[in-house]
Amino acid sequence: MMAESPDPVQLTLTPIGFVRTAHADKVDAPRQPRAAAGVPGRIELLPGRHFEHALEDLDGWEYLWVIFWFDRNASWRPKVLPPRSRTGRKGVFSTRSPHRPNPLGLSVLRLQRIEGLTLHVCDVDMLDGTPVLDIKPYVPYTDAIPDASSGWLDDAAMPLATMAGGRAPADPIDAWQIRWDPVAAAQAEWVEARTGLALRARAEATLSLGPEPHPYRRIRPDGDRMQLAIRDWRLAFRVSGREVSVLAIRSGYRATQLAAAGADDATLAAHRDFLAVFVA
Repeated sequence: MMAESPDPVQLTLTPIGFVRTAHADKVDAPRQPRAAAGVPGRIELLPGRHFEHALEDLDGWEYLWVIFWFDRNASWRPKVLPPRSRTGRKGVFSTRSPHRPNPLGLSVLRLQRIEGLTLHVCDVDMLDGTPVLDIKPYVPYTDAIPDASSGWLDDAAMPLATMAGGRAPADPIDAWQIRWDPVAAAQAEWVEARTGLALRARAEATLSLGPEPHPYRRIRPDGDRMQLAIRDWRLAFRVSGREVSVLAIRSGYRATQLAAAGADDATLAAHRDFLAVFVA
């Protein structure tokens, strides 16, 4: 007979600072630091706690481990559907999903410089206002394991290869090639200029993982085409071999919704203007 489990120890964690980045909500944030390559941000440490001394000697390191709290996740899931899974749901402990029993996140960020209590970093995949719990240096000789296996990613991917020089493993999933038809490219350029949404980058990051239907990545069949949803825009595409051709973009709102919407709604106004430019 198994002994009863003791009551879990309660831990109290206090943020040491907060992330400042352009990622305002979950749909904006890259799924991994590698997908956020070059994205700038800041970690602003709290004053009055002697952190200026704790930061001494850190500026000589190129990369940092940042431990943070997924503060916008209210619950957890024992099984999740990762964006890269081609074989259904996975146990959450075998994934990097934010839906965890204790919603702790771990990312490697590139340190650019330190100014007072502010760390300027790159490759930021966190949301603005994310609480930071700890910072540690990334130590290449002990933290990098180039020949490590990639678990279930290896099951649906090409054999694991390493980059030239063996410094870091290559992405085990062979990326799909994305091509934009002229109409779709013009439409994407218009949406980006009008709304500030990085539509092309978001679409390419999603579709390069694979164009098959996937609820998490918001891909589904649409007649004789496929459709990708990014916020309230819909992208039609077709697949040939390992090439994805983005054919056109349309509004996610019905014409009746746009006609009934208030004229002062800036979001819907952009969709009405889009229809006037590309449909009328």
